[in-house]
Amino acid sequence: MRILLVEDDPDLSRQLKSALGDAGYAVDHAPDGEEAQFLGETEPYDAVILDLGLPKVDGVSVLERWRRENMAVPVLILTARGAWSEKVAGFDAGADDYLTKPFHTEELLARLRALLRRSAGHGAPSLSIGGLRLDPRAARASVNGEPLRLTSLEYRLLHYLMMHQGRVISRTELVEHLYDQDFDRDSNTIEVFIGRVRKKIGADRIETVRGLGYRLTAPADELGSEAAKP
Repeated sequence: MRILLVEDDPDLSRQLKSALGDAGYAVDHAPDGEEAQFLGETEPYDAVILDLGLPKVDGVSVLERWRRENMAVPVLILTARGAWSEKVAGFDAGADDYLTKPFHTEELLARLRALLRRSAGHGAPSLSIGGLRLDPRAARASVNGEPLRLTSLEYRLLHYLMMHQGRVISRTELVEHLYDQDFDRDSNTIEVFIGRVRKKIGADRIETVRGLGYRLTAPADELGSEAAKP
């Protein structure tokens, strides 16, 4: 999952970028509203963390422009303590949630997970399909109760496939959502990571749809056992 972090404070930006990376997200950073506006309009993100008090272009103006351009990406705004008018302006501009500074990083991560769940149509805090389970809070996955040992990129790939389970996802879409803008992107590496994840979760869980991409499904025997449960 790829996140755009828009924050002008260097120390807070470093702290949040590190925490988001540790939580399994690919992160791009914009230090001002002008760059944020450009990145938001040219790169595909799964969610945006947007400070409202930005240099060059303020956060509310950035968000208003994105929404005018029909950008539906979920946005979590960061506001100053006691600035209730900023919160109202942010929601009216199209924000989905907010946090007041100072805040605990764990709360930001929890709100981000909730935003991503809602935007993908998932209600439960963990993701599952057949015997495959993924817990975004702990950044862990398992198959039939057995923990999986995944690299950070393998985890990102599995997380994205599980968020969009049952849908065919192209290699281009995977590249755009798994890597940050500084990564040397090559769609051929996706095949390598798909192969690695298949070995760990079972080859029959990721279907190749020739000419279109990949689809995460549950094996037929697991679908049958799920249907048989009362």
